[in-house]
Amino acid sequence: MSLPELPGLLTADDLVLTAGTIAEWQLPNGMIPWFPGGHADPWNHVEATMALAVTGHLDEAEAAYRWLVERQHPSGAWHRFYLADGIEDPKFDGNVIAYVATGVWHHWLLTGDRGFLESMWSVVERAIDFVLDLQTPRGEVLWARHADGTPWSFALLTGSASICHSLRCGVAVAEEMGHERPDWELSLGHLAHVVRTRPEGAFAPKDRWAMDWYYPVLGGAITGADARRHLADRRHEFVMEGRGVRCVSDKDWATAAETSECAIAHQLVGDHETAMDLLATTTPMRRQDGRYLTGIVYPDLVTFPDNECSTYTAAAVVLASDALSSSSPASGIFVDHSTLPDIIDVEPLVHETD
Repeated sequence: MSLPELPGLLTADDLVLTAGTIAEWQLPNGMIPWFPGGHADPWNHVEATMALAVTGHLDEAEAAYRWLVERQHPSGAWHRFYLADGIEDPKFDGNVIAYVATGVWHHWLLTGDRGFLESMWSVVERAIDFVLDLQTPRGEVLWARHADGTPWSFALLTGSASICHSLRCGVAVAEEMGHERPDWELSLGHLAHVVRTRPEGAFAPKDRWAMDWYYPVLGGAITGADARRHLADRRHEFVMEGRGVRCVSDKDWATAAETSECAIAHQLVGDHETAMDLLATTTPMRRQDGRYLTGIVYPDLVTFPDNECSTYTAAAVVLASDALSSSSPASGIFVDHSTLPDIIDVEPLVHETD
């Protein structure tokens, strides 16, 4: 397996060192918290797990998947936030739950371990079925369920866009296992349509957040020339030239995770130069020990949160480096969607002004 490497920016040793900091903070039970003493959520846990795997930390990655398996709710879900000794936030977040499909497909592409895939199929199936029970007649996926099962009243654009990609990975897992799920494919078509068209009232207003800008591209709902125009349209709001991507448009706070994800989105649309330029702006956030600061506020160079390094930030840099370098067998999962099942074209389930 070729390790990720970007000559002139990050060596393979640099990235192995960074992933090693994730492993260092992983708990004995396999959980990967954001930082020591902090909570874990299944989405960022999976993100960190993929970064471990792609840098050769396979034992740690498989321990992380075991942690997920052992904590999957009978409904197929996971709670939103976990602590070392229990549950911090009991709600069930659809996007957080769906991401296990991305992690499982990534691990299969990376290792070709059919035993792993077989053991995780029922985990993925139950998770995706839970998430799609939150899909509205129009196609968006409601944000979450309360612990008592009551659904939230609104959907988030970033979450639904991310679920698009996770659902494609889930369909890929199903097909590889010989289990056709045409209902998932149809749900994916309607979900992608509503993410692409964003009819009024479909999503809670979160326009200030960078993720609402680039995730419809990163998740694969907006493609080709439309995707390039989409990224260009709001670039001036979110990109601080030479400094990275703002987390929110009205604050000069650049975060390494959002910058790395945005770099992947540009790589996906074929703009490798911009992708590399963006990833390079995370360099000031790299510490000597390989960890990454969550973010820096410019122009005063104040770290925010104060001196916080986070495992999900390190993971985003590692995965972006793999995506931009086409190094590992799984490097295309985010940037070559032609390797994933197609998104079928659908007619809207309900009139978009309803």
